[in-house]
Amino acid sequence: MNHPSWPAIGGLAAAIAITTTMDATGYAIFSALPLMPLTGMFWYLQGFSRAEMGLTWGRTAHYGLSLAYPILVLGAAAAVACVFDAVETRGADWNKVLLSIGLMSSTGPLIVLLTEEGFFRGWLWAALERAGHSDIQVLFASTIAFTAWHISAISLDTGFDIPANEIPIYLINATLIGAVFGSMRLISGSVVVPSVCHAVWNGIDYPLFGFGEKVGALGIKQTHIFGPEVGLLGIGLNLAFLAGLWLRYGKRFHEKSG
Repeated sequence: MNHPSWPAIGGLAAAIAITTTMDATGYAIFSALPLMPLTGMFWYLQGFSRAEMGLTWGRTAHYGLSLAYPILVLGAAAAVACVFDAVETRGADWNKVLLSIGLMSSTGPLIVLLTEEGFFRGWLWAALERAGHSDIQVLFASTIAFTAWHISAISLDTGFDIPANEIPIYLINATLIGAVFGSMRLISGSVVVPSVCHAVWNGIDYPLFGFGEKVGALGIKQTHIFGPEVGLLGIGLNLAFLAGLWLRYGKRFHEKSG
């Protein structure tokens, strides 16, 4: 029996309202943390099983896929930037950069599992499924929700904010990236798999390419062109990887939804 969608809508509205308030009042660095108690509270109230929440391990091959995405896309973005002579690494402290990449990539999976992934690809995913939506509809809705939740971080004075003309490009990239994470949730049945992917993406992207208006270790200043999250190149590369996933697994998705 289908259940109403209002718990998913209400929970998402609460998450966006809380995060936006924190971003607007100088607490942006902590604004993902409320997703953890929200996820726990809604999980308890709706009584989802661990499997419904995606708290399963998935297959080993799925983790290979989760690592391939950040390595291939971010590697390609760096390579293209090099070809166009947009990279300037003089002055970069590579010991510090590599340490940051290692720490963020290794500790990040638990952090994003408890916050963004646990909320969007865990609880919200389960809530939308219980409401009777198909896998494709759940993937689409959770991806749009993920993008909407990020708007305040990049549009308000948070340190992660970007020029207004780059916001539409960022939102397109955030949607494509969220769709990749969601596709991995759909492929594996696990929220742990996209958590690993998400953490490794952040762990490589931010130290090398920077965030907001901060330049990363690669010294790329034309991030509106070459940035994986805020650049036009990112749109092409993220879309290409997503298309590859759907060429490989799309038939399975439609069979499950049917």
